[in-house]
Amino acid sequence: MVRVRFAPSPTGNVHVGSLRTALYNYLFAKKNNGTFLLRLEDTDRTRYEEGSVENLLSALYTTGVIPDEGLVLEDGKPAQHGEYGPYIQSERLAIYNQYIEKLLEEGKAYYCFCSKERLEKVREEQKARGETPRYDGHCRNLSPEEVKAKLDAGEPYVIRLRLPENRMIAFDDTVRGRIEINTDDLDDQVLIKADGFPTYHFAVVIDDHLMGITHIIRGEEWLPSTPKHVYLYECFGWEQPQYVHLPNILNQDHKKLSKRQGDVAVGDFLAKGYLPEALVNFLALLGWSPEGDQEIFTLEELVQAFDPERVNKSGAVFDRDKLNWMNGQYLKQLSDEDFAAGMIPFLKKDGLITEADCEERKDWLLKVAGLLKERIEYFAQAPDELSSILNTDFEMTDDAEAKEILAADTVPVLYQALVEKIRTADGWDAQAAQQIIKSIQKEHKAEKIKGKALYMPIRLMLTGVMHGPDLALIMDVLGKDECLKRLERF
Repeated sequence: MVRVRFAPSPTGNVHVGSLRTALYNYLFAKKNNGTFLLRLEDTDRTRYEEGSVENLLSALYTTGVIPDEGLVLEDGKPAQHGEYGPYIQSERLAIYNQYIEKLLEEGKAYYCFCSKERLEKVREEQKARGETPRYDGHCRNLSPEEVKAKLDAGEPYVIRLRLPENRMIAFDDTVRGRIEINTDDLDDQVLIKADGFPTYHFAVVIDDHLMGITHIIRGEEWLPSTPKHVYLYECFGWEQPQYVHLPNILNQDHKKLSKRQGDVAVGDFLAKGYLPEALVNFLALLGWSPEGDQEIFTLEELVQAFDPERVNKSGAVFDRDKLNWMNGQYLKQLSDEDFAAGMIPFLKKDGLITEADCEERKDWLLKVAGLLKERIEYFAQAPDELSSILNTDFEMTDDAEAKEILAADTVPVLYQALVEKIRTADGWDAQAAQQIIKSIQKEHKAEKIKGKALYMPIRLMLTGVMHGPDLALIMDVLGKDECLKRLERF
């Protein structure tokens, strides 16, 4: 049975790259009727940030990438669910101690008493000689008596993995194929830190084996460490999982996606009014290519289509324009009611509407929703778009074409007819506004008030610009009185 895991560290907001990793694990598990497990890797206590766990679970549950096992939400609070717990590494120290003792007894790990100052000096000397900085094995061959004496004296230590010399380590990666590396090019990795906590590289192997993980789907930044993980599996005599290393997500300059170039956290995008399902759809296609040319997928469709064999080797550029386009497609599919619900918080925040308006002007807000649905790509754009439409102090465009349009002999006739028909209109909605425009065209065939000579002047008189949303929808949103005020001002 397929068992996969997402194992982040609680170090702040959830990066979009982390969500994509979780998503690919989720899709693979669901495609194969397997289990998607969430585990917290919190052994680096210096990087722990308060509230990270809640933020992590909120991001996963909001986007629908919900774990089956491990760290979950129960009654809105973090909880652990499953038979392989605890699922938080800092609660598993006794387990790691058991396995490090086994490696020490078998001579596959050793105590290292080197000070931080000595290690830094060694690295600097290696760099000066043009060598790759790595541990020089200074404590590798200490006698049992020397080790005991140092332990009895209370000297601080770490425990390192004893890699064999000049040995090829090989493994197969679903994305990158066969990978081989010589142990002489690797470091004797620290397994237990001076504070007694395991490093990621030790704990991850123990946890993945004990939790029955069959496929390890993670970012390519872990690829250089994988040979050490492979060797640890070998040390314990355990069956290797299948490795799937995902390409990095890149900025437009083809460097790893960075905060320096804009939003990178899931919460950043959700706070701007991107739809969770659109963000998931977009991230799924960053580094993975489905068969065919379909671009818009539901989560269920992604499950059916996902195949790790089609994950790309090269990094995927985070194209914000493409994300905006995709989110816009999702917005267009919303009902006016759902669209209004999404934009209202942003309109309230900018002071364009009040809490009372949400109750007393529901019909008007639905009209605004219908108007903006074709105009914005995410909800945070709604206030500016609506402000430009509601702005009564607009200046008439000084565009030469606009001036020519308004200078036409038919404009005074059109103006008088428009004012009269709006003033005498009984009801008011988009349909009524459209009927007024059509009736003017019908009644003034002789003056050839139609097409561009009909719509362009009306739009200019009411909004000051030549192009924009559907004219009848604009007139509906502005309301009868406001349309008359603008015509009077013109």
